[in-house]
Amino acid sequence: MAAQVFRLAQGEDKAIEKVIFDENIHYLHLILPTNDGLPEHFSNSNVYMTVIRGRLSIGLDDQEILVYDSGSLLKIPYNTKMNVKNLHREALELIIVKAPAPKG
Repeated sequence: MAAQVFRLAQGEDKAIEKVIFDENIHYLHLILPTNDGLPEHFSNSNVYMTVIRGRLSIGLDDQEILVYDSGSLLKIPYNTKMNVKNLHREALELIIVKAPAPKG
C-alpha cells in the first residue's frame, strides 16, 4: 500500500493527538471540551490552525481574545504567543499543522 492511513478521535472528550510527527510537518488533531484549552505558549514553527467544529477563542501575543467559527483557517507566524481556549458550549475540534517541522 502506497499510503499510510490515520484515524482521528471523534466525540466530545478531550483529545490531543500527534497524528504525524516527522521531519517535514507536525500534524495534530485536538478536541477541547467547554472551558478547556492549551497552556499559554509560543509557536515553535509556522502554525496553520483549522477550526473543524465549534468556536475557537484565541489570544495572540498581547491582542485581545478573538473568536473564530468552524471553517476558519488561521496562519500564525513562528514565535507568536498563543492562548488557545474553548469558551463555548460546543466541543472545539482543531487541526494544527506546523511547517516546517520544529527542530528538537
